[in-house]
Amino acid sequence: MKKIIVAVLLLSGMTAFSQSAGFGIKGGLNYGSVGDLEFTSEFAESTFDKENKSGFHAGIYYKAVFAGIFVQPELLYTKINTEYQSNISGSNSIDYELSKIDIPVLVGFNVIGPLNVKAGPSFQYIIDDEFDGIDIDFEDPENSFTVGYQLGAGLSFGKLGIDVRYEGAFTDNTIVTESQAEDNSVGFKVDARPSQWILSLSYSLDGAN
Repeated sequence: MKKIIVAVLLLSGMTAFSQSAGFGIKGGLNYGSVGDLEFTSEFAESTFDKENKSGFHAGIYYKAVFAGIFVQPELLYTKINTEYQSNISGSNSIDYELSKIDIPVLVGFNVIGPLNVKAGPSFQYIIDDEFDGIDIDFEDPENSFTVGYQLGAGLSFGKLGIDVRYEGAFTDNTIVTESQAEDNSVGFKVDARPSQWILSLSYSLDGAN
């Protein structure tokens, strides 16, 4: 509750001192993957080559402008898909799905005309993760919240906007299967922080984008 009150006060302060401010909705596609996947057992170790796949995101944003510089926090639901192929010849691929809440807080400015650039930290909270079609339970991630970064550029046309961004990680965030947690010699381990490209469309609900 205290965190919610602080967030409301901060948004109120930003609105009071900004030249313009408003909320909007956004959504789009991601293309990338989470980190490495490893499997260990008493008899062998195996690493998996990762392949980028498409996912999606949707949510809301708040934008406040101060003397030509804007601050844009967002609250997004994101789904990331990653395909892993074992380095052992002839083995099948494994699809890994991760759902998370993203809270990027971006600072940017208009360059020329409708073009703007932006960058900032991106906070991640993992909701769920699983192998597609394989019944293997995962433990909670090593860290509930982690911080990565986003940077990119966008175009604004009145209430409509389009963004292209890259998201990267500052640190790993390991998730292990229950068998790996109980017996360190057997199980899967995956790094849940993503590296991905993000394409978004946005619509301002009050004022220009």
